[in-house]
This record gives sequence, C-alpha cells and structure tokens, in this order.
Amino acid sequence: MKLRNVLVAAAGTVGATTLANRLLASQAEEFEPLLPGDQGTYRWRGFDVAYTELGDPEDDDVLLFHGISAASSNHEFWAVAEALSEDYHVIAPDLPGFGHSDRPPLLYSASLYTTFVRDAIEELGDEPTVVGASLTGAYVAKAAADADIKEAILVCPTETTMGERRVWLRALFRSPVVGQGLFNLMVSKRSIEYFQADHGYYDMEAYTPEMLNYEWLTAHQPGARFAPASFVSGFLDLDEDLGELLSAVEAPVTLVWGRNAETVPLSRGRSLAEEVDASLVVFDRAKLLPHAEHPKQFVDVVTGEVAVDSTQ
Repeated sequence: MKLRNVLVAAAGTVGATTLANRLLASQAEEFEPLLPGDQGTYRWRGFDVAYTELGDPEDDDVLLFHGISAASSNHEFWAVAEALSEDYHVIAPDLPGFGHSDRPPLLYSASLYTTFVRDAIEELGDEPTVVGASLTGAYVAKAAADADIKEAILVCPTETTMGERRVWLRALFRSPVVGQGLFNLMVSKRSIEYFQADHGYYDMEAYTPEMLNYEWLTAHQPGARFAPASFVSGFLDLDEDLGELLSAVEAPVTLVWGRNAETVPLSRGRSLAEEVDASLVVFDRAKLLPHAEHPKQFVDVVTGEVAVDSTQ
C-alpha cells in the first residue's frame, strides 16, 4: 500500500511538472535580438549561428564573445556595442546553444566552444580585436594561440567554474520532464535576478527590467537547457591552465576585472597579469560585468584611451 502511494505521488509530481513546463513554454514567445544592428546567420558545423553586426565594415574588426550562464547571449554587450561601432566594425555572435543560434540536444563541451571561437575569429574578422567574457575568455585565450588577432581583451576570464565533471547532473538536466522542470526553476525571473545580484552586478540599478525579461525569454526557448546542462555539470570547463594558455598568445593581452568580483576574484586577475605579463584594468564598483556597469570606461579600454595597469 505504501509503495502504491509513493508511485501515485510520484506520478502526480511528474504530471504537475509536465503541466508547468508546458505553461512556461507557452508564455515564452519568440523574441527579437536585443542588440541593434544588422542581424545575420552563418553555417558552422551543422549550426545556424546568429550574429549582430554594427559599424562600418571598412573599420577595424572587434569580435565580442559573451560569457556562459543559463541565460546568456550577445545581449551581454548591449551597453557597449553601439558605442564601439563608432570606431570599429563590431561583430557579436551568439554561441552555439544560446541566444538566436541553434540549440540542438548535443553534449556540449569546452572543445566545441574553443573550436567555434577559433573558427569565428578566422571567418568573421580580419586580424580583429577579440573580447571574451568569463569562461569564454578562456576559450579565446586557447583559440588566440592559433589565430591572427590584434589584441585579446578578457573580462574576468576563468578556465573553470564548476569543479569536477558530473555525468549524473548533466543527464538529469537533459531529461525531458524533470530536467526541464529543474532548469525552469533555475531560470525563473527570481533566480536570474538573484544570480545577477550575487555574481554579475555590483549595482542592480544597472540591471533593467527589460534585461531581466530578455534573459527569461532566451532561457525559455526550445532547447535552451542543453548547453547550460553541460555548463552546470562542469563539462564546459577547460582542462588546461589559463596562465599557460595566455603565455602562448603572441598578441597583446588586456585583463579587465571588477574589483568586487567574488566568483573570479581580483587576486586571480593580479596573479594572472603578473604571470603572463598582461595589462590589467580594474573597475571599482563592479563584479563580473564591468562592461555592463561602466560601459563608457570599458569602451575607452578597447579603443586604447585608458592607460593599462590602471584603476577605473
């Protein structure tokens, strides 16, 4: 009798989760790209990769690679893309599995993203300045050793975020009912806002309701959980040391750090800069997203109007 009750309760829970998943999916209408500019796609290894292009194609190229979270896309650069396009030809792709790019149910990996970044540098830019954020900054560092770039500007880069790889956790998030339900909890508006307050922003006044709504929408598109499933289970972390990767980059490297970052603390930035002889620019009153909280100053870093090894 007890077993029967347990089975009935479990069936009811699964049924309720299925219903909740369907309700949320129905509320997540199609969404338009947040970045202004020309919207395009190109084919890469079976993916349709979306990108936004701004500025004069005759100007020097800047590639913007967003970081990785459950609700990531090129919208991360909303505060700086237009300003950068006044001096540069700006190209901002959505990584495969995110934003408006295809999101097939693959087992996403660090090697896939490193290869994508390397290929994008070669295919989309002509000796570009490359900006990479957080974990994607490590992919840029690895790709830049083999690519022809003008400069690498890395925002709080890290090669590891989740520690050891957990196959069971990836499988759980990829499961069709329970996994979708868990992912929906992780990308509820309350959870997204909590994450940004805890890790992303020093001052949540810079995080607008429009931004929250956009991140909720992008995290509730079909297939949205598959790339984050690999992220939260550690499969997007690199097995290589970031310092060694940066040492192999021949182009100038500038590290940009929020003084108040906790998940990737400034002490890590200082040790990296010293180890690889990179420039370091530190922004006060910022965490992992200094480019979103201090856009004018960040643009000045990219354009070379801010002296390196300085504090903003």
